[in-house]
Amino acid sequence: MKPKLPLKRIYPFLFVFLWSTGFIGARFGLPFSEPLSFLLTRYLCVIALMMVIAVLSSAPWPKEPSQWWHIGVSGVLIHATYLGGVFLSIKHGLPAGITALVVGMQPLLTAISAGWLLGEQVSLRQWTGLALGFTGLALVVSGKFGIDTGLGPMLVPALVALLGITAGTLYQKRFCTGFDLRTGSVIQFIPSAIVTAAAIALFTEFQITWTGQFVFALGWLVFVLSIGAISLLNLLIHSGSAVNVASLFYLTPLSTALIAWVIFGETLPPVSLAGMVLAVGGVYQVVRR
Repeated sequence: MKPKLPLKRIYPFLFVFLWSTGFIGARFGLPFSEPLSFLLTRYLCVIALMMVIAVLSSAPWPKEPSQWWHIGVSGVLIHATYLGGVFLSIKHGLPAGITALVVGMQPLLTAISAGWLLGEQVSLRQWTGLALGFTGLALVVSGKFGIDTGLGPMLVPALVALLGITAGTLYQKRFCTGFDLRTGSVIQFIPSAIVTAAAIALFTEFQITWTGQFVFALGWLVFVLSIGAISLLNLLIHSGSAVNVASLFYLTPLSTALIAWVIFGETLPPVSLAGMVLAVGGVYQVVRR
């Protein structure tokens, strides 16, 4: 008997739930902070915390310089690029639902790229599931938020976020799976902090209003997202195919909608509920054996 198997089976569901709370945390914290300043503070807190954990637990560091490079590049793509794009989009007026729809295209881009980059075979059933998932996600967002054709340039940060999380997932699966989660987090977040600090210096200024609500949002994103959800994401990338991992991102905006309903009392129209069922069915088609 292998006692760890039941726990591993809940990793995808736990990841979806934790990742979904990122939009809720952003909604709580962004009114009191410039987006990149919020992210830089978050990265620095994670670096300090994970460095202490790595030292006290004698966690192993990569032995090859190339591994340091690959882990750092994957961190910039998954953290600095993806999160920076999402936070900027939400802060500057792009509805969270439309942002989720754009980023929700990641599984399709991953499936298209996984074949020739990673040698993974994508079956007709998986392609069908990916199409169903994206259609369901579109129904959820259109039913809840509507479609505003005047968003224009605000879509650019969301598109950058989409490319970042797609490229980061594929890059990590190709070059640096299996690194220690404690030291790997430090290596991923240091270059992310450097890139974000440079962006602040070039394009904006550091600005945070320290309130109880902001501290709560920051703590939630540091402990629950940057440590909990990212650790689960690294485990899933290491143990599963890139297409299967990417398909889980279809469920995050749906989970976010449910959390927002519980916390903020936001309701879902019938078309969104139908889309939710369709998206879940599409993900099941992708990941089932």
